[in-house]
Amino acid sequence: MYSNHHNRNRPAQERTSAFAAQFSLSHSCWLLTYPLAGWLGAEAGLQSAVVALGAIVLTAGLLAVRLWPTKNRLVVEHEHRDLRDGHPHLVDAVRGPNGWRHSHDCLADALHTG
Repeated sequence: MYSNHHNRNRPAQERTSAFAAQFSLSHSCWLLTYPLAGWLGAEAGLQSAVVALGAIVLTAGLLAVRLWPTKNRLVVEHEHRDLRDGHPHLVDAVRGPNGWRHSHDCLADALHTG
């Protein structure tokens, strides 16, 4: 349920927040659909409840396929011009004429804003 792809693309200090957000979203969905299943089952019958909840699951699944990032990892080669020699992010970087050049999974953090 909780994607490693998203953990790789998050800086270490944001992974706990990302997990908490995913956990909250999944439990919010459960909080809405569990009582709905009971109410629909009691009011409209189990067959109607199964059909309605099946439609919700199908819609959620189609949305997930459409909106969720692909499994392909996006590796980006780039330069850092403003990091000092010895910065921990530059462990595998090569010094070039304009800065440090290296590649890794695409990250969204303070070091990779552009």
